[in-house]
Amino acid sequence: MHPVQVFGAEHFSRRVHPWTCAAAPVRDPRTGRLLGAVDITGGDGLAHPHSLALVQAVARAAEAQLTLLGPPRETAPAAPRDTLAALGQDEALLVSGGVATRLGRRHSEIMALLAHHPQGLSGEELAIDLYEDESVSPVTLRAEVSRLRGLLGPRAPLSRPYRTAGPLEADFTLLTRHLASGAVSAALGRYPGPLLPASTAPGIVRLRRRIEDQARAAVIARADTGLLTDWVCSPWGADDPEAWRALAAALPPGARSAALARVAALDRELGASHRDRADPAEPPGGPRRATYPQPARA
Repeated sequence: MHPVQVFGAEHFSRRVHPWTCAAAPVRDPRTGRLLGAVDITGGDGLAHPHSLALVQAVARAAEAQLTLLGPPRETAPAAPRDTLAALGQDEALLVSGGVATRLGRRHSEIMALLAHHPQGLSGEELAIDLYEDESVSPVTLRAEVSRLRGLLGPRAPLSRPYRTAGPLEADFTLLTRHLASGAVSAALGRYPGPLLPASTAPGIVRLRRRIEDQARAAVIARADTGLLTDWVCSPWGADDPEAWRALAAALPPGARSAALARVAALDRELGASHRDRADPAEPPGGPRRATYPQPARA
């Protein structure tokens, strides 16, 4: 169907010969399906080209209004965000372009360090964070990155500086954002354990301690019995005397005996007296020994 104008005697039926008509179709702006028509009918005064232009303009206006009132056009789904899961496991899981890849330990360290430094790292900076032995040759790092590129292809890190091929959201980055915003419960729900716990890479060790200290301090400061209980019942919090002490303080007086007994046992193991632990210079969130098994150094 297309716009049309019919004058008097052009009508098939003699009964409408006194009339002049102009009409234009109205179509669905998304599918093109015919919905109806705009028509103007009258006497000889309508026998003018402006009549056809008028109904066409009204039809276009109707289609424009349908566009505004109708459902939004379907858009292509956004590409999935690349993610790195490195908490609580020695070998990180990289999901990039919808493809999941389990990384080896050294490759896990490289990707975690680059995720933590989205601006990139020079070869020297990455080597310092990656190797305990400062005498390691730059060739060793380049060979390791080359193997990673062979594994990941276009998803592999770029160079000069070393950086991820695109935005990469790591689980430990999301965890620290939750902690920074005060969402401690949500943060602990995303904390399956320390970052790459078996890694001895200097940069990973520092980042792991920073994340655990931040999570621990947030839990102790919240003084919530549920959060504290979850912490001390975890492998990384079971030997944390300050967390046990905070739990004992948060519990009702009649429910503190088990927590206090654990505090006393840990104090004996650590060779510390209650008086030493009460020193105000050492707050509950202060330094302590590691609360999870440390990897053996070569």
